[in-house]
Amino acid sequence: MAAAPNRSGGEAPPTALFAAADISRRVDSLAAGISNAMGPDFVLLCVLNGAFIFTADLARALAARGCRPRIEFASFKSYGSSTESSGRVRLIGEFPGNLAGERVLLVDDILDTGRTLLTARMMVEDAGAEKVSTCVLLDKPARRAAPVEADYVGFSIDDVFVVGYGIDYAEKFRYLPDLAHISG
Repeated sequence: MAAAPNRSGGEAPPTALFAAADISRRVDSLAAGISNAMGPDFVLLCVLNGAFIFTADLARALAARGCRPRIEFASFKSYGSSTESSGRVRLIGEFPGNLAGERVLLVDDILDTGRTLLTARMMVEDAGAEKVSTCVLLDKPARRAAPVEADYVGFSIDDVFVVGYGIDYAEKFRYLPDLAHISG
């Protein structure tokens, strides 16, 4: 695995958390539960940028179970180039239209402070969705600052900064196939 910057800005090798094969098995398991609960037709709303790989793999696993989700995207920023959330969540660009009366599965990479997931969920509800369910690859409950929990969770983790599988540090390391944490 490539070296990643540690919290102090130097280079340190990331520490493996979950291998690609483990992630694949967990995504498949999540898809089984989601397909049973959501049925074949719903909107899969990906929170960009960190959840794009997770969402793609989840969409394929859902399709293998007969689901036909309409895939939409919304981009939010709260981290910038830091390892700490700014505390403010900003929508970048347009929010998807045509959510009124739809069942929506909101997919995010990490449920950390909860501010992004809560903001996105409220926006989907305000758009008139019939039902909103949430799915996150990683849950970091120790950092929760907003009153939100995910309906579907890939893995619970300690308070570590994670990279790989679409998740970045300062827009780097999204390409790593495994999930690892930056130490230091």
